[in-house]
Amino acid sequence: MFESQVDLSNYRPVYAPKDLLEVLLSLKGPTKHEEDEFLPRWEFSHIALPVKNLFELRVHFGDLLRHDVGVAEWTAQCHKVLALRHAPVCQQVLRKGCTPAPVRGQLWAFVLGSHIDTHQTEHWDSLKSTVMMTDLIVDKLVFKDVQLTATNDDQYFVFEDVLYQVMLCFSRDAEIGQLLSADSNSQNPPKSGKQFEGPPCGIVPHHGICMFAAPFCYLYDTPVKLYFTFRAFYIRYCHRLTTINTHPQGIVSLCLLYEKLLQTHEPQLWIRVVFKWLMRAFSGHLPPQQLLILWDLVLGFDSLEILSLLAVIILSFRKESLMQVSYIENIEAVLADLSSIKVLPLIQLALSRD
Repeated sequence: MFESQVDLSNYRPVYAPKDLLEVLLSLKGPTKHEEDEFLPRWEFSHIALPVKNLFELRVHFGDLLRHDVGVAEWTAQCHKVLALRHAPVCQQVLRKGCTPAPVRGQLWAFVLGSHIDTHQTEHWDSLKSTVMMTDLIVDKLVFKDVQLTATNDDQYFVFEDVLYQVMLCFSRDAEIGQLLSADSNSQNPPKSGKQFEGPPCGIVPHHGICMFAAPFCYLYDTPVKLYFTFRAFYIRYCHRLTTINTHPQGIVSLCLLYEKLLQTHEPQLWIRVVFKWLMRAFSGHLPPQQLLILWDLVLGFDSLEILSLLAVIILSFRKESLMQVSYIENIEAVLADLSSIKVLPLIQLALSRD
């Protein structure tokens, strides 16, 4: 509907996962040619960032190894938790990895502090008015991204118009840039240098950005609820997956954690293909039901490290098939279909390994 009168044939995404990966790989030192060409080429191990080992991950995600209560009892308990309206208690519910679908949206909203009030309603109306009155060059990038990703996905194409609305408002939301700047300045002092003008939100749409919003379409029946919970999730987690930073939950640290786990447990399986899993937090790769369980765990434990853990165990799970192929196209084919993946059992298996 939104893009029906727009010719998008000449527009391309500003950058994609492979482009960010190339930049990250350029951070390494010179290649040592004397290395055995048959050994894995570890790409991030030289980076001096602290990451957890498997024992530390087992401690951090220990709640996943405890026995679950019955379904009926658990559903009733979740409703009691919602009545408390207390974020830390809601996080404890999400840590189980078995959140009843009818209460997931409310739990996420409490954890992210995104419940709708008068200010948010007025802000949403203002953003919609701005979309109608202004035309930005990034609008074409938004249209193109939805077209290339969600529109071509059997699980998300029905939400195409909602995603246009949400992402166009997102691009004009100056509060996002302010909140991200405050978070960045709390981690690192501001640096002087050349400034580049971008969209009001401060985020240039990259290939796949709308896939961070798409899963929220399964949780909320109104765009305003969807928007503010997605926005809070993006600010807390997603921007760390798409920018170069030294945050313990950032993409560099997650790549390093993934690599360290492989070095220890599956040294033959270093594969760059999984980078796009990490950068998109598996959105567009896992089926929506399983993706929502994974994001339950991200929110419950307030940790993106579970993405690296899942990536490693998926490779391990498909090791036999991977070891039989040698070309990148064949490797990608082995890993392309994750429709049979069950997130919770695999992560529990990963945490239980010696």
